[in-house]
Amino acid sequence: MDKERRVYPRIKVRVPIEMHTEETTFPIRGATSDLSVTGCYIDTQFPLPVGTALELKLQLEGTLLVLGTVVTCDPQVGNGISFNRMLPEDMDELHAFIESKQKEQSK
Repeated sequence: MDKERRVYPRIKVRVPIEMHTEETTFPIRGATSDLSVTGCYIDTQFPLPVGTALELKLQLEGTLLVLGTVVTCDPQVGNGISFNRMLPEDMDELHAFIESKQKEQSK
């Protein structure tokens, strides 16, 4: 049985996301299937290879700018993304968003 490796809780929530890589000239748009303060999972028919560096735009109340890396690749399913860096105010907004969704989902 796999041991849960996540430090922060992950919530099931669809959030619009836009991804940019060095190889793409146009954004890849999609949505998260789950989200935490340290990463997310994105459903996509054409997942990116593990190790791909990304610039992400998460659409919460405002737009959060995040640098991330692809950490899992499930063919024709999606990608696990690890968040590497974001502004402190974006991190605060993400924490608040996740806390409010957790409260909603626990009702």
